[in-house]
Amino acid sequence: MHASKSDQYLPTSASRLAYQKNALRNAYQHTLDRVNVLGNETRTYGHTGISCSVRLWRLHHDDSETPYPYKCDTVLHTGHRSNIFNAKLLPSSSRIATVARDRQVRVLDIESTIANSRSPVREMEYTSSQTCIKVFRCHTGPTKRIVTEESPDSFLTVSEDGTVRQHDLRVEHQCGNGTCPRPLVDLPHELSTLSLSPLTPHQFVVGGESPHGYLFDRRQIGRVLKEEWGVVCDRDDIVPCVRRFGRQKRATGELRGTEHVTGVKMARNYSGDAVCLYSTLDDPVSSERQSSLIAPNSKSRTPPSLPMDASDTPGAVSATDSNEGDSVAELDAEMEDFLSRNKDAEVESDGGEDEELEQHFKTPIVLPRVRYTGACNVRTVKNVNFLGPDDEYVAAGSDDGNFFIWEKVTGNLHGIYEGDSSVVNVIEGHPRIPLVCVSGIDTTVKLFAPTSGKSLFSRVDNVEKIISTNRDSSSRSMRSSIGFATLFLQYRLALSQAQGENVDTEDLNSQCTHQ
Repeated sequence: MHASKSDQYLPTSASRLAYQKNALRNAYQHTLDRVNVLGNETRTYGHTGISCSVRLWRLHHDDSETPYPYKCDTVLHTGHRSNIFNAKLLPSSSRIATVARDRQVRVLDIESTIANSRSPVREMEYTSSQTCIKVFRCHTGPTKRIVTEESPDSFLTVSEDGTVRQHDLRVEHQCGNGTCPRPLVDLPHELSTLSLSPLTPHQFVVGGESPHGYLFDRRQIGRVLKEEWGVVCDRDDIVPCVRRFGRQKRATGELRGTEHVTGVKMARNYSGDAVCLYSTLDDPVSSERQSSLIAPNSKSRTPPSLPMDASDTPGAVSATDSNEGDSVAELDAEMEDFLSRNKDAEVESDGGEDEELEQHFKTPIVLPRVRYTGACNVRTVKNVNFLGPDDEYVAAGSDDGNFFIWEKVTGNLHGIYEGDSSVVNVIEGHPRIPLVCVSGIDTTVKLFAPTSGKSLFSRVDNVEKIISTNRDSSSRSMRSSIGFATLFLQYRLALSQAQGENVDTEDLNSQCTHQ
């Protein structure tokens, strides 16, 4: 059987995919511009910042005048009692998983809403009783992020309780009374970000209130039989991680023990510092001295003193200029002197327990391949993301209301765009078309797409001033908010305990309500 002459010109699926990727790659080489705004500033349409609902936006093809005419036609009231941090559509399904500050993980099935919400006149609203099919209460702290897998039934979540959990909708269990499945990871400090490798899905990275990101391999996570039998586990039973991702030095003005990884996407975003790119295939750095690797248990609430691992590896990227090391050391010495003078009034913690736990995390440290600078990351917890069909670009938000895009391989700045009137927290790219979604403190979501003309929202002409201002703001914010605020909180705690008052340390550490 021979193909006809016309059939020979029909593109194969492989060639069609290659053409689409090449077109998308070429599109991202152009300057972006804002093409649409979802919602309005009056909070009557769009997201409302602190929200317990999810809005579904649909592309309306009957609107030929508005570029990318997305309109909200469905509002899902999730049943969460506090701010939703993350929502993800589970693959190959009509299910949406949500996580929030109220510690709950909720799964909504929107199949019926998709069939009924075709009204062009008004938004269709649905209650949690109409859409919610599952509620998990396994986490004991605010739950921050969801990572989906290649399944409509399973996904991962990370929480400030220091755990990463895998949820399977096919397995029934009642939360409470210790019946929840054991977590994949249980760390003694708060976690705020999680990323799963798309090429090797058995590997995932977590980050939070620690100077390192931790790479885990699910193939090496074994069973803890004693815990399954109901016996309290020893720290020796905790599974070690595979690799740690770290820096050679701290950022300017960054105190030891206050480091925080705000976002991971197989790239990592340090609070107050730059975005760093790592490779799981790189050889780790050898260090002559082993330092404290994990911050003491967050219940302590006393600023730990964690020396960063140093290395004399040629060509390693430094996160701190050497001529500013003295000022950082002076701040550290001031903090340590204060804590030593108030040692008797500090919250008690089991230091020996933490030292035993650290033995399991003395895995080699991998230094970054590329460091992306210019943005300011102090005020909120921000995501970092890749853009392009082959992840050619790295994007991150900034405290100045801009978002930055860098070339992944070279680290060169590709563009700066105004994305929010205050702070940009989240950047997501469309998987098939050159469209970037940006959100932050504003009640609106901005859409950016390539333009052939002059971009009204590009700020690359002011690149030197923006980067200089961000550098000064980052250094000033860390020195004031971390140094002074931490000393003041410790003073309040020590004074209250000296007067015999019972102090809830949670009240002394306010949580940021933004993502």
